[in-house]
Amino acid sequence: MARWLSPSGQRGQATVEVLAAIPLLLLAGAIALQLFATGYALTLADGAAEAGALALAGGRPAKQATLDSLPDWARARATVAVEGEGVKVRLLPPALVPGLADPLAVYSAAYVRGPAH
Repeated sequence: MARWLSPSGQRGQATVEVLAAIPLLLLAGAIALQLFATGYALTLADGAAEAGALALAGGRPAKQATLDSLPDWARARATVAVEGEGVKVRLLPPALVPGLADPLAVYSAAYVRGPAH
C-alpha cells in the first residue's frame, strides 16, 4: 500500500501563508470600519443640516437646532454655519488612526426657499 506523504515543508508553508494573511485581513477590516464610520458621520451631518434648515424656516435658532440633532459624541466634532437661508455642517468622523479624521471630514448643507411671489 502506497502512502502519499506531503513533503514536510508544505505544512510549514501553509502555516506561514495563513499567518501572512492575518494582517491583511485585519487591515481590510479596519478600512471597512473606517468607511462605515465616515458614512455614518455623513448621514448625521445630512440630518443635522436639515434640522437646522427646518428651524430656520420656523424662525427658531438654526445653529442650536442643528447641534441638538446630533448625538453627544458628534457635537464636539461638528462645525455649523448659518448663512442667509442655508445651514452648512462640517463633521469629523471617528477615526481609527489619529490625524485621519480631518482629511475624512464630511460636509452637508440644507437651504430654505423663500415664499414664491
